[in-house]
Amino acid sequence: MGLGKTLALKGLTLIVVLISVLLFTVLIIGASGLSDRVLSSIMNEELRGIRQKLTTQIRDPEELNRAMDEIKQDLVKAYGLDKPWYARIPNMILRIVTLDLGSAREVQTFTGSNRISDIILERIPNTILLMTSALIINFVLGLVIGPRIALRHGTKMDKAISLYSAISYALPTWWLGMLMILFFSFKLRIFPFGGMYSVPPSEDTFMRFLDLLWHVMLPLITLVLALSGSWIYITRSIVLSVAQEDFVSVARVKGLPEDLVRRRYIVRVAASPILTNVVLGLAGSIAGAILTEIVFDWPGMGTLYYKAVMSVDESLILALTYIFTLIYVLARFILEILYVVLDPRVRL
Repeated sequence: MGLGKTLALKGLTLIVVLISVLLFTVLIIGASGLSDRVLSSIMNEELRGIRQKLTTQIRDPEELNRAMDEIKQDLVKAYGLDKPWYARIPNMILRIVTLDLGSAREVQTFTGSNRISDIILERIPNTILLMTSALIINFVLGLVIGPRIALRHGTKMDKAISLYSAISYALPTWWLGMLMILFFSFKLRIFPFGGMYSVPPSEDTFMRFLDLLWHVMLPLITLVLALSGSWIYITRSIVLSVAQEDFVSVARVKGLPEDLVRRRYIVRVAASPILTNVVLGLAGSIAGAILTEIVFDWPGMGTLYYKAVMSVDESLILALTYIFTLIYVLARFILEILYVVLDPRVRL
């Protein structure tokens, strides 16, 4: 099978995964009756507001009831409650797949828009600024420190960094975040305890940028401290495992220079699993970290997902699920292409 056919088959498989995730989400929301209950509750709230307005215009109780019955029937059709859930939600899937994401019920952008596409586009850069920046810093630390201690296995430096990695991995990010806020925000008063900007925000562009950097530093430091240990240890383990392979020993026995052995026989072979962690980590970082963003009151994708679940906004939940799965599918497809470039064995 040619390379083009292989990649096309992989892409088709990932598209099936994307549709399956959406389908299972819809089945859970619909079959559990959650969709009907949420829509009925929203419709009743809307009817209550309409009734309050009409009572000032219609004095006759019977006429008011007839008007409310007609309005209710119209709303039932508008919300699709006159149809079973399995006839209503497929249309929602089609709209989400075509990125016609509709409107959220409660969540809004900072400018007041309730369109789901506007909300997501507003939150993604915030999450990238925090989560993706932390991931890149951790990746660089892992790539710089991991191979060095792997090739010095058993030394004091290796043991010290391994101990740090274990402690870092064991620290819950949200718990460490609260400690950092207590110490650096309330005791030392060096960093703000949450949010993206001071209140009121500066109107000067440069000062606003500096204010943003000031607010992002504490959650960024927290994420680096909590996650860098695992990145360093994973990179160390991968490089150490490759360095003990027979082909590396043969290369050294042949008398090849150590730099060449390290670069061609160890690092290049170890690049594929390391790259897998990086690309999938980047995809996951865009989804945000719910607890960490809530602790620091950071308006990112994690906080958005939390608000969508708490407000039981099925359109927003489905849209976010689709976006996150789409990002994962794209990341996996990029990995398939990079594997071919980095590892010639994959082409065979």
